[in-house]
Amino acid sequence: MPDISEMVYKGTTTVGLIFEDGVVLATEMRATMGNLIASKRAKKIYQIARGIGMTTAGGVGDAQQLVRLMQVESSLYEIRRGKSMSVGAVSTLLSNYLNQNRYYPYYVQLLVGGFDDKGPAVYSVDAMGGATKEEEIVATGSGSPFAYGILEDQYRHGMSEAEAKDLAVRAVKTAMRRDAGSGEDIMVVVITKDKYEESTERGLQTPSVARQTT
Repeated sequence: MPDISEMVYKGTTTVGLIFEDGVVLATEMRATMGNLIASKRAKKIYQIARGIGMTTAGGVGDAQQLVRLMQVESSLYEIRRGKSMSVGAVSTLLSNYLNQNRYYPYYVQLLVGGFDDKGPAVYSVDAMGGATKEEEIVATGSGSPFAYGILEDQYRHGMSEAEAKDLAVRAVKTAMRRDAGSGEDIMVVVITKDKYEESTERGLQTPSVARQTT
């Protein structure tokens, strides 16, 4: 019987970092299934609540199911309480759900980032339900070792929004150069007190090769 982990879509680079006024989340848009590029337009960042986003790495179906669950829970919380869930509360609820299903785990690695009453925050959540608050930078997925090389070297406290966005894109592009599971264009989300803004950046461009004819 084939290993199900080899059948699900996987191969990803996701990045999260905190800047002076908010959070930047970035991912590439390639989904792979073994050696096959299954999709070139895979969505890997989802809005969970008004000021909260979540990146996904791992199985596409598992990730989408968790996204739908957290969107519903966040909406119900806002209806009942009259206010949005905090970034920490979303991360805790997500980690509790994953931990309860650890014997039949979701093949995912997630980042939850956003802005709430306590300011900007990013949490890393693994498949077993472990949730870790990241103070500066974080990367997940198959391309994360390459992304960390750029993030560790270039990140500094007090970065502006433009600087943080540029660093996140460069980190993802660096991973795309060496990780076969990462590619295509780059989706970027900037979250501050006043906005949740999505944009798409061009990925690596293959240089044209001049051919000499006789």
